[in-house]
Amino acid sequence: MKKHSLKLCLIVIMLGFAFPSVTLMPLTARNRSERKATKLSNPKASPEARSLFKELLAYQRQGKILSGQMWSPWGFDEVEYIYELTGKYPAVRGHDLQIEANNANEIQLVIEWYRKGGIPTLMWHWGAPTKGEGYMQSKQTIDIKQCFVEGTPEYNAVWDDLRRIGRWLKLLCDAKVPVLWRPMHEFDGRWFWYGRGEAEDFIRLWRTMYDYYTNEMELDNLIWVLPHSGEFRAECNPGRAYYDIAGADSYSTENDKKLYYAVKETHGERNRLIPLHECGRLPVPEQCFKDGTLWSWWMLWHTDIIRDHDKEWIKTVYAHPLILTLDELKRARHLK
Repeated sequence: MKKHSLKLCLIVIMLGFAFPSVTLMPLTARNRSERKATKLSNPKASPEARSLFKELLAYQRQGKILSGQMWSPWGFDEVEYIYELTGKYPAVRGHDLQIEANNANEIQLVIEWYRKGGIPTLMWHWGAPTKGEGYMQSKQTIDIKQCFVEGTPEYNAVWDDLRRIGRWLKLLCDAKVPVLWRPMHEFDGRWFWYGRGEAEDFIRLWRTMYDYYTNEMELDNLIWVLPHSGEFRAECNPGRAYYDIAGADSYSTENDKKLYYAVKETHGERNRLIPLHECGRLPVPEQCFKDGTLWSWWMLWHTDIIRDHDKEWIKTVYAHPLILTLDELKRARHLK
């Protein structure tokens, strides 16, 4: 018995020298940690959603950052612009369900992108209930507490909106398309209606949407991304049972180290993936690795933001070996 124990100790010591950066822990503890890290909040998540989530975790372990680009329906194709500039497509493509008349096309493009091998992320510039749809309406002010009082105009408008957008998301679910779902973005800023109340108001809104889409509509294709802003407020946290990934966005710098670590500190070790889900400048890859800010993905904003961006820098970043683009994503999947 002693000989076997001595042999085991020697093996462990040798492993420690062979892999000095690995922290050895009891096998059972490591397994529990991995299970927690790879589980989505929805226990009934679709096979496609679970597969995509595990894929994102794998790229994170490999030290890779996925490129991303927001698309808009305003007559300028940002994704094709990236391809014409760099010869590559982004790995992540962003869409927005803000205008009902455009939503059929937005959903079709999401489906096509996934079938092309890309990763879709979807947001919703939610117009303030009773104020209409669109970007300017999303910046209106209402009494959020009235959204939870049955029979009020705000309550009725909230549920009309949730059902309407839910039907679009159901099309993606039926098509077996997993989506990085990023509703109520920049919620801790004060510029959108859902961020102008108290933290508890936002939390109640988020949980209401989550419960309805997950438990009633059974939209099991959604990976829930909790989208902080640069005006980070830790108290606006709906709880780990209500999201899968927490990230942030920043238009101020190329690599917002302070914001990254604010997300990491607030959401803990279970939040392995921290995206820069909107940005105005592409981060410097070397600086990200130097600072330890390994964004899961970044997504450059659309129209004037991308048109005004330094073209040579876009080319440099897309050619960087640590940045994953669509072609590299497809290659990685083929090698599995």
